[in-house]
Amino acid sequence: MTDERVLARRGNGLEYAIYRAATGGFAALPRPTAIRAGAALGSLIAHLLRPQRAVALFNLALAFPEKSDAERADILRRSCRNLGRMGAEFCHLPSLTRETVGRYVGFEDRTAWERAMAAAQERGAVILTGHFGNWELFAYAQALLGRPITLVHRPMNNPLVDDAIVRMRTRAGTRSLAKKAAAREVIRALHEHQMIAIPADQNQTRRYGVFVDFFGRPACTTPGPARLAMLARAPVFPAFLVREGESERHRIVILPEVEMQRSGKREADIVANTQRCTAVVEEMIRRHPDHWIWFHRRWKTRPEGEPRLYPRR
Repeated sequence: MTDERVLARRGNGLEYAIYRAATGGFAALPRPTAIRAGAALGSLIAHLLRPQRAVALFNLALAFPEKSDAERADILRRSCRNLGRMGAEFCHLPSLTRETVGRYVGFEDRTAWERAMAAAQERGAVILTGHFGNWELFAYAQALLGRPITLVHRPMNNPLVDDAIVRMRTRAGTRSLAKKAAAREVIRALHEHQMIAIPADQNQTRRYGVFVDFFGRPACTTPGPARLAMLARAPVFPAFLVREGESERHRIVILPEVEMQRSGKREADIVANTQRCTAVVEEMIRRHPDHWIWFHRRWKTRPEGEPRLYPRR
């Protein structure tokens, strides 16, 4: 085994040990205490991770040029506190049951949710979502509510941590499919009338993405939801979990179905439909900017000939 592989395995092992210690520590605390501690830790991290903070504030300036520096800094602070709460809640997922999940997760419009679930039962459905709010709790709650989803995800660099997270999701009935190997399985699942959740808010390389407008700037975006919906003729329902203030309560928000353009010009339709999906994600972020991860280099991939926006790492 090469020295690089030995170092990588040791690094993965150390990260996994930290992950186990952190999840165990938060799980040992009463839930309200853990969530308060997570929020405080999030505030601290926002100040300690200076390079990431610079990226986040740069992104916020791109997205909200009309806001002041103080307003954008406040959004980042609240976003980091939300991430901290999310981490604490993740550690307490195993304590949730079908009987108790309702204490923490409700519906903005239960009728809209039931309508979407009924459509999915008849034809399958693509669930358009993102790394927004507590997305892990959203998937877990869906499964406990009797409507499990199959989540298409990009595996983490550390396979030990990634496996642990996938096992946590599986406890409630959520199925995870690695993005690169998911195509056939996803199509089969849609034909079996399952719900496929695809986060559509992360940067893609030119090879896998298409450029659409996101906060007024071209962003390389996954066409996955549009491609799947067009291929399987499945409906696309945007779904997000929104926290109620700074409380432990959340509500599932199901937005109207995203109609797919079908002009017969396949590639043009894919771009147009990806734009429609991206516009929905952007609107949710505009409504709740503290629910999104601003550290992500969303505009990293640029159209041919455009200069890079972020400095090299």
